[in-house]
Parts: sequence; C-alpha cells; structure tokens
Amino acid sequence: MEDRRVPLERVCVFCGSRLGNRPVYRLHAQRLARLLAERGIGIVYGGGSIGLMGVVADAALEAGGEVIGVIPEVLMAREFAHPNLTRLHIVRTMHERKALMSDLADGFVALPGGFGTLDELFEIVTWAQLGIHTKPVVLLNSSDYYRHLLASVRHAIDEGFIAPEHAGLLIVTDDPEEAVEALLTYQPPIAVPRWMGREER
Repeated sequence: MEDRRVPLERVCVFCGSRLGNRPVYRLHAQRLARLLAERGIGIVYGGGSIGLMGVVADAALEAGGEVIGVIPEVLMAREFAHPNLTRLHIVRTMHERKALMSDLADGFVALPGGFGTLDELFEIVTWAQLGIHTKPVVLLNSSDYYRHLLASVRHAIDEGFIAPEHAGLLIVTDDPEEAVEALLTYQPPIAVPRWMGREER
C-alpha cells in the first residue's frame, strides 16, 4: 500500500483553560506534551498559562520541546499569556487565532475542555469534511470525558446529518501514547469523501 504519511513537525493541541475535576485530565495533558517533545514534535496551542493549556505548555517546555502560542489581544489578560514560550503570536481576533493555529500545525489533538475546545475541534473536523485540509484530528477521550459528545455524533449519523464515512475523520482514543501513534501513522485519504450530493442539498 502506498505510504501517504506526511511529516509531523508540529501538532495543534486544543484544551481547556481550566484543569477540570479529575487528576487524569492533567496527567494525560502532561503525558501527551512530553511524548510529543521527546519525539521532536512541536506544539501549537492557545498561548495561555492556566488550566490544561498551561499544563501542556509547561510539560513540553520542561521536556525541551518547541511550544508556540497563539492568543488574541482580548484574552491576553484573561488567559494569562504564557511568558516562557518558544514563540507567542498575538492576533486581533479568535478567527485569526484558529486560522493561524491550523496553518502552523500538521495535525490536531483535542483534550478535555469547554465551549472553546469544542468550537475549535468541530471547526477543524468540518474543514476536514469539506476537504480544506487532510491532517489527522485526534480526540483524547480521557476518562471517557467525551462519551456524551460521541453519542451525539453517532446520533447525527443515525439521523442522516453526518455521512457514516465522515465518522472516521475524528480518531478517538483514551490513551496519550495511542494518540501520538495515531498522529504519526495517519494516512490522508486518497480522495476526500463527497460531502454533499444533489439529493442532500
């Protein structure tokens, strides 16, 4: 089989600006960041120093990894921009933030998080569905955090709003090691599955 893997130089990590209620969220964030740093893979993230965002940045930096933050001006104070990053991009809007994070990354991982994480995750999966990119998108389902979300996705498939073949655009695992392996071994599709046919408009 033809090997269509692309070099994985940087991974964009979506995650919460809070720590959550379970220690496993922090542990998985630390483990993922260290694994990426140990493999020489840089991290792109939202630029904050609090919550899981700060955990990811600190763990990767401590392991000698590259960490690039992208933060809009309005969140500089609220999310406490991390002072020790490899590079920090300050942008004007949330839209610019997400676009730049996508441009800088060769793959994506979503850790537990709230509205912002869900927004980033679904936008990047939608871009994959539309063929805007063919990069891997991994959901790290720590402690089954995303079980209800995944049930909603399955329901949308059952009800005909998501094509069954598009379910594979989101790679799900509950293990940081498996998440990194999925990123490294991802094979982009030869052709993007048809998103919408005439009868579906």
